[in-house]
This record gives sequence, C-alpha cells and structure tokens, in this order.
Amino acid sequence: MTTRRPLARVLVGVLAVVLVLCCGGVAVGGWAFARAGTDTVGEVDFVRPLAVPPLAASRVDGQGRRVFDLLAREGSRDFRGDGRRTRTAGFDGDFLGPTLRAKRGERVVVNVVNRLPEETSVHWHGMHLPARMDGGPHQTIRPGATWSPSWRVDQPAATLWYHPHPHGATEEHVYRGLAGLFLLDDDREAALPLPRHYGVDDIPVIVQDRSFSGSGQFRRTRNTISSIGVLGDTLLVNGTVGPYLDVTTERVRLRLVNASTARLYDFGFADGRRFDLIASDGGLLPRTARLDRVRLSPGERAEIVVTVRPGERITLRSTGPDLGAGALADRFAGGRDRFDVLELRAADRLVASPAVPDALAPMDRLDPASATTTRTLEFLGRGINGRSMELDRIDFAATRDTTEVWEVVNRDGTPHNFHVHDVQFQVLTDGGEAPPPALGGWKDTVYLPPHRPIRIALRFTDHSDPDVPYMYHCHLLYHEDAGMMGQFVVVAPGQSVGRPPRHGAHAPHR
Repeated sequence: MTTRRPLARVLVGVLAVVLVLCCGGVAVGGWAFARAGTDTVGEVDFVRPLAVPPLAASRVDGQGRRVFDLLAREGSRDFRGDGRRTRTAGFDGDFLGPTLRAKRGERVVVNVVNRLPEETSVHWHGMHLPARMDGGPHQTIRPGATWSPSWRVDQPAATLWYHPHPHGATEEHVYRGLAGLFLLDDDREAALPLPRHYGVDDIPVIVQDRSFSGSGQFRRTRNTISSIGVLGDTLLVNGTVGPYLDVTTERVRLRLVNASTARLYDFGFADGRRFDLIASDGGLLPRTARLDRVRLSPGERAEIVVTVRPGERITLRSTGPDLGAGALADRFAGGRDRFDVLELRAADRLVASPAVPDALAPMDRLDPASATTTRTLEFLGRGINGRSMELDRIDFAATRDTTEVWEVVNRDGTPHNFHVHDVQFQVLTDGGEAPPPALGGWKDTVYLPPHRPIRIALRFTDHSDPDVPYMYHCHLLYHEDAGMMGQFVVVAPGQSVGRPPRHGAHAPHR
C-alpha cells in the first residue's frame, strides 16, 4: 500500500553520468550516490486506521503496589494486507506492547515473563529507578523465567518507553517489535488544560522504519557507506502501515516516539502549520514552544498539540533531518529521506478544546558552578573515550546527591546520539550556544552532530549501588551493540566502587 521512489535530483543524476563517462572506476560510486535515498511523500495510501496500543491492565496488591504483567513472545503479522505474514515479537501480542501507566508516588511491580526462545531484558527508558531494576544488560531474563522489578515512581509526568537491552542484541530484539510505552502522570500536569483522553485526543505515535523482503519478512540490510545501522523504506506507526487517525476534537496531543533503531526524523506537517511543543523526554517544558518542525533521533520523544479545522485532512510528515554531517552522510544516513507518516482526518464537527497555556511546568535549573566533576565523553568509531563496552568494567562512579557536568562530543563524521540511564539531564550548551526550545526541558537522549559538543548537567539522587551499573551509550542500536557504550555506578558519599555482576549472570527471577 506504500510505494517508494529514489531521491534522484537532476544534478545528482548529471554527476552520476559524468562519473560514468569520465571517471571509469568510480562510476559505481556515482550510481550509488544517485540512487540513495527514500521519498514516500505523496505516495502513501492512508487506508488503515491507526492502531492505538491498549492501556495495560493492572491491579493493586496487598502491599499497595500497582502490578503489571508483560509477556514477551514471538508472533506474526500481515502488515500490508497482502497475505504475507511477517515473523515478529511483542509483549502481550504479536508486535509492540501495551501502554503501562502509573502516577508519581505509586510503587509499581512489572512481572516480565520471557516466552522467547532466547534471553532478553526489559529496560525502562527514561525511568529514574534503582540500577538493579533498570533492565540493562546485567538483568537478563532466561527463556521461561519471570523477572519482577519493583520501584517507586518519583519523577514528573512524561512519555517514557520500554524495550529490550541484551548485550550485543538490542537492535535485533527492538527491530522484531519488542517495545512499548510507559506513561507517567502527576498532579501538576493533570491541572493543566491539555488533551489527555487516551486514544481520543491524546495519541501515542510510535514511529519505526522497516524494510520487507519479497516473502514479507523484516529485512535488516545495513548501508555499509553510512555505517549507522538499518534504514528502512517503509514506516510503521504503532505497527500500522499507511495509517490515518480520525480526529474528533479541535486540538489533539501527539506523543511522538522515535522507536527506530537508527533513523532520525524531522517531524512537521505537510502544510507547514505550527504546533505547540509541550514536552520532551523527561516531561513538560517550562513554556510552550510554537514550532513547525521537531527533530528526533532514536529514543527521543516529543509531545505536540496540533489544532485542526472541521473536515480537513492534514499529513504528519518527516522531511530530511539536518544531520550536520556533510553531503555523504546526508545521502546515505537518511539526511535527505522524506516520509509521509500519518494522516489526520478531522470530523465535520469538532469538540471544542481549550487553548494550550504558555506556562507549563517550572523547572529548577541545575547550576553548573556547583558541579563536583566535569567529564568528557568522546564518541569515535565504536567506542567512547577510546574504549569499547565491557560488562565487567565500571568506567566511573558518580556520588549520590551531587551534580556533574558532562561534555559529550561526536569526534567522527558518522551520526551518533547519547542516552544515559537513571537520570534526566539539562542541556547547558549546544555547540557553545544556548540550546533551542526543543532541548530546553528535561532530556535523557540527545543527538550528537559531528564535532559539535553538547554540554549537559546531571544530578544523581536517591539510588546508589556500588556493584550494579547504569549505562550510557549511543542509541543508534547498531553502534550500541558494537560497543559504543559505557557503565557507571552511583555510590554513597565515601563509598568505594564495587564489582559488577559477572558476565552471563541473570536477574533474580522465578
């Protein structure tokens, strides 16, 4: 139901011809340069209603804890309606998983049952929680086993998500479909006049790119020139190909999640209309930002509110994201790719919605002058600071109840981004300049343009464990699996660094 056409511009085509006629040996390179790219603008038939992940059922146990159950299993799905079923994996279903929802202050338990034929894990991306509950590569779940992490939710309302994090196999597990949302609520967000009726005017938009083989299977072919991982030519939105959303209210809140393994998106609307950006990874911004584009790298989230008129149809579109990495990366790393993502179909009569307020959530700014440590993390090749990930090596320790400043920089020409577990951070500067509005709130993931340092401030609170580490890494999952990841522990004042769990150890489970 979706067709693709190469992004072949006239000048690029002329260049290819010149290379063929004049340069002989580089003719193949010229042909590849001319052929690279994907463009689905105007080519998508929006014929399927957007699937909305169901809210996960929960119960309150005798200890007052909110209990969820997740079952990781294999499945299959006919994504394109042509009878070809794709082998997949999901939580409580054949692809993706239900949306978990909890309120600040609640204690939660998630019973994760692994019915896959191999080990997996479940990481709570963006969650502030003890390292033993984090679901990183040290908390693997054996086939047939159940892992039951428990923690108290103590962070602002936000759009978080969950996905596997097995060492060296994260890309494979996420690409097969193992992911879902974890929404957090709090009283401050609930008091604002924002759309919040889940599935009606508050809609998750989980965007993933995939390619299909002739038999209908997911194809994980990597572009060796770009070296960033798999770039697909078909978009799945909440697992739907060619989706449309019936809109019945004047304003609709879209919770955008880049759940792709490598691709960046630059989201906006086909008619260029502006929207209200109200939240990023860690929750509400201090003030609403009126924008017409928002760029998301893998793992990043953004909440936007768009106003529609009765009877109109508008298209959410991703244009070529600015990778800041030059023409070669633009061409082969998705910098020129364009996608029609989702069609909004407004009803002839719309329920009135209040205007989005300018002021959202006050934000206590971290003072870099109070930082006890400044660290530099250099991303180059497949390592950080010249070292590749080792499960039995702790790279550094942060002390609980302290603030640190990290300067994170991409030292090569390949796109990277940066994600840290446990804490949300504040962007101090972007390439030495004040951050744009989209980076003005709490973040856990940020894009790293080549040779443009990003300075962030982080504060470590509540949880400490000298033995069990948190991760920091590139969230382009091919890079993560290849070793672009490190480990740190949070220790109590005066406490020494311990030893991480031995390689191959499993999370406590039953």
